[in-house]
Amino acid sequence: MSEEYNDNKTVHAQSSETISGGRSGVAPDIDYVRPAEIPEQDLYHGHSFITKWVFCQDAKVIGVQYFLLATFTGIIGLILSWLMRLQLGFPGAAGFMTAEHYYQFVTMHGMIMVVYFLTALFLGGFGNYLIPLMVGARDMVFPYLNMVSFWMFFIAVLVLLSSFFVPGGPTGAGWTLYPPQTILEGTPGSGAGILLMCLSLILFVAGFTMGGLNYLITVLQARTRGMTLMRMPLTVWGIFTATVLAMLAFPALLVGALMMSLDKVLGTSFFMPTILKAGEVLEYGGGSPILFQHLFWFFGHPEVYIVALPAFGIISDLISVHSRKNIFGYRMMVWAIVGIGGLSFFVWAHHMYVSGMNPWFGFFFATTTLIIAVPTAMKVYNWILTLWRGNIRMNTVMLWCLGFIVTFVNGGITGIFLGNVSVDVPLSDTYFVIAHFHMVMGIAPLMVIMGAVYHWFPLVAGKFLDEKLGKWHFWLTFLGAYSIYFPMHYLGFIGVPRRYFEMYDSPYMTSAVGMNEFISLAAFLVGAAQFILIYNIIRTLKVGKPAGHNPWQACSLEWLTPKVPPEHGNWGDRLPVVHRWAYDYSVPGAKEDFITQTTAPSEVANTGVEKT
Repeated sequence: MSEEYNDNKTVHAQSSETISGGRSGVAPDIDYVRPAEIPEQDLYHGHSFITKWVFCQDAKVIGVQYFLLATFTGIIGLILSWLMRLQLGFPGAAGFMTAEHYYQFVTMHGMIMVVYFLTALFLGGFGNYLIPLMVGARDMVFPYLNMVSFWMFFIAVLVLLSSFFVPGGPTGAGWTLYPPQTILEGTPGSGAGILLMCLSLILFVAGFTMGGLNYLITVLQARTRGMTLMRMPLTVWGIFTATVLAMLAFPALLVGALMMSLDKVLGTSFFMPTILKAGEVLEYGGGSPILFQHLFWFFGHPEVYIVALPAFGIISDLISVHSRKNIFGYRMMVWAIVGIGGLSFFVWAHHMYVSGMNPWFGFFFATTTLIIAVPTAMKVYNWILTLWRGNIRMNTVMLWCLGFIVTFVNGGITGIFLGNVSVDVPLSDTYFVIAHFHMVMGIAPLMVIMGAVYHWFPLVAGKFLDEKLGKWHFWLTFLGAYSIYFPMHYLGFIGVPRRYFEMYDSPYMTSAVGMNEFISLAAFLVGAAQFILIYNIIRTLKVGKPAGHNPWQACSLEWLTPKVPPEHGNWGDRLPVVHRWAYDYSVPGAKEDFITQTTAPSEVANTGVEKT
């Protein structure tokens, strides 16, 4: 590994003339990298179970903790979706299922999957594990704060789940939590349920703010020598930009949750208008439910990209590694990520076309929705062109990558439908919206997660996951997901409304009774297929094939640590020195089809490698 950890002894011996380009006739050193500007980080190393796993300050362990807890909440969300589909496909089959329970399950399923599963897994799990490794840092810049952020998330999950056990149960107002129904009696969980939901969201935002500051400062200040911003892997760019979005968008959610709590507890009227109930005027008056919608969706649509941008970055890296090609249009991909992040704050009200907004307001948000599709489409083109004429490894990782591209394109196209006011109004609150949302925000990110797990598991555990089980897992998930959501588009077109407990003898269901049964059976299959991965992980940890160093022959830093799995501190005695970007694959004239980021220019002379 001595070649990979070049301490660049010539750096400090160079004269000013050499560094400035050889003005005194001395040729510049092409291997020169600026010396470190900040001192080495002092790390606290745990020695007992409590210090290693409870009060742990190793970002990699914290990433695994985030991943496990997010997966646990995701399984709860999966079980809730099974119960919902059982009622919709086979009404009355679950004897305990009442309309109140159904709406509570709908609400908790949506909130768990969007916030406590996807967001926590992408940012908390992958962010913690990969950022320090990919930028060449020993750890996050604030390890203690990083630990506290995880335990805040843990407490937020406990508070959320505790709402199942309070009188009245969890809130059943829908995952968007629209007032006034969230607060008024008659809505399931309008007592302690909604208060616990708001408290959990407040704790989640507070915890994430700690972790988010870590991500931003680590990327900006703790990169190793030679790791410029334009040499960072796209995974880091995706997580970094998503973190910026979260730091700007989550406060709107926090404020909304706090103001709603005050409306409930103190009787304020931030969101509560004058309401007439059973001939009696309630104590509320002067508030605006639309204000909450604006606050929620100012968080809610950037939240889509808080999940999507890390997925975009990860899928770019996976495609490049497993097609043995440099990523097509790296700088375009970076600016597309940044552009999508910026535009995401100007599209939120396309969720509110049916709220009675001014038509010109709707025109503005329809236009911005179409504009944000441009950089998103650029990324799809670049993925396809990266694959074009590549030496593609058709393994499990690549299958998940291809499945993601197809699914994201399908889900994105239906989003363009809904971005148009005249199309959205009749389709709003139908199963068409459910299909679009789950394709682009549920199944597509899930495929990225699965591809990333199969790709980086050898780094985390030092062993390969089983390929045959992985391919069974993919095909059951892919085909099953399309069996669920493609028919939902048809249900939306014929006007079947979402969130209904039971359709009874509605004319909507004349052609859709059998279809709902089919969708439910497919949902049970897809959910069960996810346990193949859990079995695969447990089996691999016991009898898996050792992976060794850099089994995928990747260029990026996370695979170049002295030991696999990486130890606390990542890099042993000295930090790596970076000389190039993370995508030097299949370079003409090179001895191998990959050149690592730590390989000096002098070692690859007379090749077709580009200057980065």
